[in-house]
Amino acid sequence: MKDLPIYSKQTVEFVTVGAEYCAFIEKSGELERVEFVDKCVKLLPLLYLKAVLLPETEYQLDEPAEQFVTEEMYEYIRGSISRLLGAQDDYLEVFIDDMQYSENPINSSVSEDLTDIYQDIKDFISVYSMGYEATMNDALARVNENFREYWGQKLVNGMRPLHAIRFGEPIEEENENSAEHSQNSNWLFENQRNSSIDDLDADDWSKWDNGK
Repeated sequence: MKDLPIYSKQTVEFVTVGAEYCAFIEKSGELERVEFVDKCVKLLPLLYLKAVLLPETEYQLDEPAEQFVTEEMYEYIRGSISRLLGAQDDYLEVFIDDMQYSENPINSSVSEDLTDIYQDIKDFISVYSMGYEATMNDALARVNENFREYWGQKLVNGMRPLHAIRFGEPIEEENENSAEHSQNSNWLFENQRNSSIDDLDADDWSKWDNGK
């Protein structure tokens, strides 16, 4: 059992970093811009590294993996990050397929990039935490596939404007993250605790330890 890809050291490390990323993104409405950006430029490269090292596995089930991130949750998080970054949320993207057919720059947003990454990792962790090996396996296969084809590129794209914000000219904090917004920042996630890494039972941790 310990030789299964879902219990490998690389997978466990990705789950750990992914859970940290999701928890951080869910609390974005409580943070100041400087704190948020500083955390992003430290956490995103680590997340990319752990994703690159994920083991290969083949799908075992015919039905698609269950999804946990609703449209409401997605829009709430995207909006929280967008308000936090303000005018610096948008950036011009050049490394996408559509650019070769366009004469004009194409706009992208950091908030959408980060939320797309969150959505895929949150769905993966939520399935993984259930402890059913077949669905865990397929969730691993899917997150691996999506990283290579979709959100891995979004991660490195988003790092460019985040790096510019973090190490560019100092910016004044905008108080668009009001006390009212911060008060409500986690209400959508109170019922998602079962997907937290901390909620895994002793048997799950034992499996992880044996897999290291």
